[in-house]
Amino acid sequence: MSHSPAGILKQPLSVWAIAFACVVSFMGIGLVDPILPAIAHELEATPTETSLLFTTYLLITGAAMFFTSWLSSRIGAKRTLLIGLAVIVVFAALAGMAGSVFGVIGFRAGWGLGNALFISTALATIIGASTGGTAGAIILYEAALGVGLAVGPLVGGLLGSVSWRTPFFGTAVLMAVGFTAITALLRLPKTTPEPTRLSAPFRALGNKSLLTMAVAALFYNMGFFVLLAWTPFALVPLGMDDAMTLGWIFFGWGLAVAVTSVFVAPLLTARMRRTTVLLVVLPLLAVVELLMALLAANGTALIVLVVAGGLLLGVMNTVLTEVSMDATTLPRSVASSTYSGVRFLGGAIAPPLASWLGDTVFASTSAPFVLGVVVLLISAAIILLGRRHLLRADGIEETEVQTAEAIGVGAE
Repeated sequence: MSHSPAGILKQPLSVWAIAFACVVSFMGIGLVDPILPAIAHELEATPTETSLLFTTYLLITGAAMFFTSWLSSRIGAKRTLLIGLAVIVVFAALAGMAGSVFGVIGFRAGWGLGNALFISTALATIIGASTGGTAGAIILYEAALGVGLAVGPLVGGLLGSVSWRTPFFGTAVLMAVGFTAITALLRLPKTTPEPTRLSAPFRALGNKSLLTMAVAALFYNMGFFVLLAWTPFALVPLGMDDAMTLGWIFFGWGLAVAVTSVFVAPLLTARMRRTTVLLVVLPLLAVVELLMALLAANGTALIVLVVAGGLLLGVMNTVLTEVSMDATTLPRSVASSTYSGVRFLGGAIAPPLASWLGDTVFASTSAPFVLGVVVLLISAAIILLGRRHLLRADGIEETEVQTAEAIGVGAE
């Protein structure tokens, strides 16, 4: 399972074109982080209302992902990618022109639709077009995620220091560049894929292996977005609410995600079972969020813990995706749509729930981090209890019954 970074980097130009667009797409997640306080102030919105910028984006992303394999199997991966990018360009620009927080929230929903078409298809396309096997392709994909998460807050901070609107226009421009790169460089085999049924991603949840990973990823993503979406508001009372400061803090966080997803995750999975890695890292991540709850009044501690959380999140992102893609014999596009769809729904739930707990129910910056601890431990428990369904991802031979079950669910 070990892959050298040098080998992973030897990819066709078409793969690099998709990876670049992935970086910009994932920038859209962290882009708004440094400007959340500014948006709340300028548009006279509460933290809970502002957190809906994540919710509508991720909710529509997650829901639409269940249908992306159906669409891409009919019009082709390249067209699906390009439609997704075009939708993002339009709605990112519209979000920058919105006159109210609810206008931005609505346009972020449209942005999420484009994001779903692009992200789900991009993962399956990178796996199919890359050299070096599935694990190497996933590492490259997760590296793009990490770089996007790192650069997004920094770009958001830099452009947000001019106006909260500028980062949205910047994203639209970068996505237009990604659209051009994929149009020019992506060359896929001229074969007609077998059409996927509209119900395939939902039926895929009948596969116990994929169901285990999808539900575990849902709770994991809740913990992920508690840290990402609530921390800026936790730093406001500590005087660290300007866009540039938050941009640098989350740049460090995203850089940590990128480094461990590329370099540390492969080292760990080369030495132990993938599920063991998950069962070690998830409790460690819960400890980080517990410390954030206990030290929420200490700005320096929060910054250090955010970056420490990024180191663990990078490992989790890569290994979770590897296990989900390799745990079944389902078609890649179906597995990717199902897993990604459920995972993003967790990200949609967490930001408003965290803000509601922290800003309304308990009026405490610590409460949302306690929520993060709980959901991360639930995720670990699901993987532990469902581990027998993940033998294939751990490189352990499946029984004939398990194999037949996986093939039966994926059959058309």
